[in-house]
Amino acid sequence: MKKLILFVFLSGFVALSQNNAQTKKWEPLEFLIGKWEGYGVGKFGNSDVIREYEYLMGRTYIIGKNKSIYEKQEQNPKGEIHDNWDIFSYDKIRAKYILRQFHAEDITNTYGLDSLNAFNGIYEFESEAIENFGIGWRAKEVYQIIDNDHFIELFYLAAPGKEYSEYVRNTFTRIK
Repeated sequence: MKKLILFVFLSGFVALSQNNAQTKKWEPLEFLIGKWEGYGVGKFGNSDVIREYEYLMGRTYIIGKNKSIYEKQEQNPKGEIHDNWDIFSYDKIRAKYILRQFHAEDITNTYGLDSLNAFNGIYEFESEAIENFGIGWRAKEVYQIIDNDHFIELFYLAAPGKEYSEYVRNTFTRIK
């Protein structure tokens, strides 16, 4: 009986320690959790953007669900709805945050956090792989934190052998 009580006590302690470690690991990206709305400006015109970030699988991951709604306009005569999911993980072996973006167009980007400069509020995710897109292309996702309730997301693309150019700029305000 004493062994059972000790086992239950230690199991609770281990679970609590793991939960604290999971919570601490996400401190740099904690600001994302919640619901956001905003607007985008980019190569395909202007858009309204809705996004929500939440923890997944007991704080093992963070998932972001995004919807950008482009009205019919000169740069995008048909208009469109762009959906993508962002899944953040932490690679303990490389001590690096990883972002995987799954786009409705069947394109998947895998990024590593290139810089984490919390003092300046800038997070740069540099592409490590892009599935179902041209060979040699690169992408960069940058978050500029304005304050707890506002951030700017910049998406850059670079053709093979070329420098990055800004493709889309989304400006977000927390709604919840």
